[in-house]
Amino acid sequence: MLLLTLVLVPFIGSIIAACLPANARNGEAVLTGAIALFGLLLTAPLYPQISGGAIERYQAEWLPGYGVSFALRMDGLAWLFVILVLLIGLLVALYARYYMSPADPVQRFFSFLLAFMGSMLGVVLSGNLIQLVVFWELTSLTSLLLIGYWHHRIDARRGARMAFTVTATGGLCLLVGVLVLGHIAGSYELDAVLAAGDKVRAHSLYVVALVLVALGALTKSAQFPFHFWLPHAMAAPTPVSAYLHSATMVKAGVFLLMRLWPTLSGTPEWTWIIAGAGTCTMLVGSFLAIFQHDLKGLLAYSTISHLGLITVLLGLGTPLALVAAVFHTLNHAIFKASLFMAAGIIDHETGTRDMRQLRGLYRMLPYTSTLAIVASAAMAGVPLLNGFLSKEMFFAETALVGGTEDWNMSIAAVAMGIFSVTYSLRFISVFFGQPARDLPRVPHEPPRWMRFPVEFLVLLCLVVGAVPGPSVGPILHMAVVSVLGQATPAYELAVWHGINLPLLMSIVALVGGIAIYIVLRKYYGLLQSDQAPVLYRFNGARMYERIMTYLQLGASSLVKWLGAQRLQPQLLLMMLMLVGAPLLLVWPLPVLSAMPLTEIDPLFALMWFIGAACAIAAAWQAKYHRLAALILVGGTGIVTSLSFLWLSAPDLALTQLMVETVTTVLILLGLRWLPPRITPRELNIDVPRRVWLRRARDLLIAVAGGLGMAAVSYAVLVRPPPQSIGDFFLLHSLSGGGGTNAVNVLLVDFRGFDTMGEITVLAIVALTVYALLRRFRPAPESIAVPIQQANDVDPAVGQAPDEQANSGYLMVAGVYLRFLLPFMMVAAVYFFLRGHNLPGGGFVAGLIFAVAIITQYMLAGTNWVESHIRVRPHDWIACGLAAACLTGLGAWVFGYPFLTSHTSHLTLPLLGEIHVPSAFFFDLGVFLAVVGTTMLILVALAHQSIRGHRLTAGGAIPETVSTKEAI
Repeated sequence: MLLLTLVLVPFIGSIIAACLPANARNGEAVLTGAIALFGLLLTAPLYPQISGGAIERYQAEWLPGYGVSFALRMDGLAWLFVILVLLIGLLVALYARYYMSPADPVQRFFSFLLAFMGSMLGVVLSGNLIQLVVFWELTSLTSLLLIGYWHHRIDARRGARMAFTVTATGGLCLLVGVLVLGHIAGSYELDAVLAAGDKVRAHSLYVVALVLVALGALTKSAQFPFHFWLPHAMAAPTPVSAYLHSATMVKAGVFLLMRLWPTLSGTPEWTWIIAGAGTCTMLVGSFLAIFQHDLKGLLAYSTISHLGLITVLLGLGTPLALVAAVFHTLNHAIFKASLFMAAGIIDHETGTRDMRQLRGLYRMLPYTSTLAIVASAAMAGVPLLNGFLSKEMFFAETALVGGTEDWNMSIAAVAMGIFSVTYSLRFISVFFGQPARDLPRVPHEPPRWMRFPVEFLVLLCLVVGAVPGPSVGPILHMAVVSVLGQATPAYELAVWHGINLPLLMSIVALVGGIAIYIVLRKYYGLLQSDQAPVLYRFNGARMYERIMTYLQLGASSLVKWLGAQRLQPQLLLMMLMLVGAPLLLVWPLPVLSAMPLTEIDPLFALMWFIGAACAIAAAWQAKYHRLAALILVGGTGIVTSLSFLWLSAPDLALTQLMVETVTTVLILLGLRWLPPRITPRELNIDVPRRVWLRRARDLLIAVAGGLGMAAVSYAVLVRPPPQSIGDFFLLHSLSGGGGTNAVNVLLVDFRGFDTMGEITVLAIVALTVYALLRRFRPAPESIAVPIQQANDVDPAVGQAPDEQANSGYLMVAGVYLRFLLPFMMVAAVYFFLRGHNLPGGGFVAGLIFAVAIITQYMLAGTNWVESHIRVRPHDWIACGLAAACLTGLGAWVFGYPFLTSHTSHLTLPLLGEIHVPSAFFFDLGVFLAVVGTTMLILVALAHQSIRGHRLTAGGAIPETVSTKEAI
């Protein structure tokens, strides 16, 4: 539970922070810092047992059928990253308290920050690959919110979209990669995958898995060619930059490579992909950093170069290279977080980050300048600072891998070292020279506690650089052992190893960087240029924008080709897809076997002939008389219901019959909105040839669609399965579900979760229809009321003479048919109670009950029904969903999986022994939800249909008519 608490508390804090009053910087900062401190207090005491080789675990079943569980796992590597995430998070919370303006929505900032912290902890502690990807994508989503925090700025929105697009696309690749890894290893549990290294590397899908996982890691850690998103993410507030780009988001990629190092490393493919990308990244990033003019832009490209250095070390594949990679990850987090915060202080105090304007800051900001200079020296790899040690280990590994024959990697490493010294000097240059006098603000030292995080991190740079063994040695060893195990090499963390090749490479890097900086200062124009030499032609952001533009143009073209404002072209495309896709799935079609005519029942054939005749006649009548067409369509639906009944499917027959009834009422209500249709013959015009061609095309498509669906149905029916799924449910419905009606048991027991999802979707659709119709009023010209009929309205009674005569008959019939309501309610209760063992159930009963109510609307009118029957569809929907959920939760209370059904037999006075399944209450929820959704749609539609406009000679006069007139 300790690990679960560690992950959940930041998310809970995120919700609390979002609910705090606006501009309450103290409360939100204290909450964020307290959560980070709480996590540190939970994690730090685990050091003794973790360092001893133990692994802290938490596991809960998630998707046991797929071998996926919610697992948390903390070993030495995870412990180190958790400490980094929480410690830097604590310092950033303190720093943000003073950096953020009172005018900013600070509660939103700290809410996003805590959500990101929880997501990052989830990535680090995940013991399951699928779960790791879920948290991985959460980091992309929360970083989108953080980078785009100042959403009123174009650069913030652009940077947020760019970062999210690149990292989320890499996350999709990672998802496919871990699916392949799980397939190879036979499990998605991290322990099983790490133990299956030899099996994975020998598998034919190894390269596929490696490339996909590498895409996820390289995009997240801004490696070439995906590095372009990180500089644009500098539009975020500086506390965000300090957190995301030092210890969290960009480190997620290298953490993943470290985590899967035992499984994927050790092959030429690993070295070429990982080390190759890292080499390009560290050279490109370090070179471009020299020519940046924004302080945060320089730090962004320097972050890219150092992430490339770590990636190169991981790609080399040697155990000592992994040690150096973990060590430099720790060092980079320390000095880069302090540098970002120092840059934020400069921006906060001077009002600018442009290095072309900043100079002589040491006189005005002596303490901040000293801290920033020390941190920059650590970034450059100056001796006695932490960056020097890990960079010297990097030089040693590149020299070792290349040997005496191949110096390419060593040359690249020294070149990166030279460039890093140069851009570090460029950063330091703003503190010297004559003080600038044209700054937006008069600079002064920041508040004491705003500077404290920088002081603390710079102190760590000094301590680790001076006494690395006692200070960081045990933690580094613990993290390395958790990855390498018994393959952990012998190494020594010391400031002095004698005069050797790595030391000479470090000296060359320092001297060369100073020399290049002096040359660039002499030729001042190179540092003032807006474009970096040579590499300005290769702009990844421009390529990204071009790709996004092409995608947008392609999407617009697809919408133009496949979308249409008219309904008919959309139906045409849908029909083609519905016909073509199933045929491809069952192609080639089975040969139609000869069927003796003696096996065809003449009555059944006659029934189908009637249904086909109704369908054809409906299509023909639709041109002239819509009501007649609707009646004929209803005849087709009745024939379909009888076919189900003929084939021994009474449940389907009942459902089809009631659905047909409700659909007929729905279309009846909609017919009023359609304008009167005038045939070309009435207008004495000839039908154009193109109209006949279109109708012929539609006829052919309709015939092809019917034949295609018939062919698909036939192919499915004649395909011999190993065991019919129907046989399984017929065999187990009584023993497993406690009922003899296999259809109902299937819906409320075996597939109860699916049914719950269906009624939820049904409720959402009903609420959507209701919301759309609330403010919609049909235009006067859309009401199909003939002008002549409207002119014949009797002003005294508001009805035409023929309507007055007919209304009397309708009133008499309505009075007598009101007694139909209790009988239909009894029928609904009857079908509901018998549903578990005989044809019926909550769905059919709900439709019967809904039809009973809508019948009263049709016969008695809206006003009478709503004054005598309190119909509250929203309450029915809410009670139905609540009953279904509570039934499932009741199983949890007794220790069973969600929606597990149980049956009991009760003996009651007078009634005797009765059969009571728990699925009864779930079916009750289905009944209530179906009644509520059906009533909400039909009544909402009826209310819109009766609120029309009567046309008179003088114009349009709004008038509300009764529902029976509308229908």
